[in-house]
Amino acid sequence: MIRRMKTDEVDKIADIWLQGNLEGHNFINPNYWIDNVDEVKKQFQQSEIYVFIDDTLKGFVGMQGNYIAGIFVQKEFQQQGIGKKLLDFLKQNHTKLQLTVYEKNDFAKKFYQNNDFKVVAQKTDTANEEKELDMIWTK
Repeated sequence: MIRRMKTDEVDKIADIWLQGNLEGHNFINPNYWIDNVDEVKKQFQQSEIYVFIDDTLKGFVGMQGNYIAGIFVQKEFQQQGIGKKLLDFLKQNHTKLQLTVYEKNDFAKKFYQNNDFKVVAQKTDTANEEKELDMIWTK
């Protein structure tokens, strides 16, 4: 089931976010993610967050308008189609979706390309000097 996040789920979502970033971005200093957890929790409260729940909360997607801030699935539940279900849910309700992914994050880059996202620009994240790709999907 996919539904909006409940306020009492912020800590669980932040844990999934942190673990996902630490594992998926091993090319970035871990403190970059750890030091931003509290700020991210505040942003979660102001964002449109959808969670995937089966018997437990297994993943989530964060939205700001048409911008996908991230899709995160707990490690033990990855490769089970949860990320695709979250993305398909968004595609039902939007005609255009945008996101940014680190160029070195091959897993995420391939996931979005396999789901019809196209790279439209490349830039550098000034916070850590890593190259990023802007990607867009249109219906």
